[in-house]
Amino acid sequence: MKALSIQQPWAWLIAHGFKPLENRTWNTKFRGELLIHAGKTFDSDGYDWVREEFPEIPMPAPGDFERGGIVGKADLTDVVKSSDSPWFSGPVGFCLERAQPVDFLPMPGKLGFFEVDYPQQAAA
Repeated sequence: MKALSIQQPWAWLIAHGFKPLENRTWNTKFRGELLIHAGKTFDSDGYDWVREEFPEIPMPAPGDFERGGIVGKADLTDVVKSSDSPWFSGPVGFCLERAQPVDFLPMPGKLGFFEVDYPQQAAA
């Protein structure tokens, strides 16, 4: 199964259905289910921005985010180059639907999409 590594808190926000767009500098023709991998780094400025812009989102404290493993899955349904979404900063946005968290599975991440031997029943 394909996976995409994303910094926290963005990975958590995607996996829990709050962030339907993932910003990238590159395009892809891939469409379909993918795993959300939480990288080991944490975007503190991004965390503060989400707290300010979306105070209703019940994010964990910065030290409580799982890092360095699979945290969720979603369907990549489209790629856009512009959007009115407050989550879009571009230049490319991966549109993600049907996101949900999964049991944490520690593993190293990689740049771009990478293949993960992930049990289908765990992704269900």
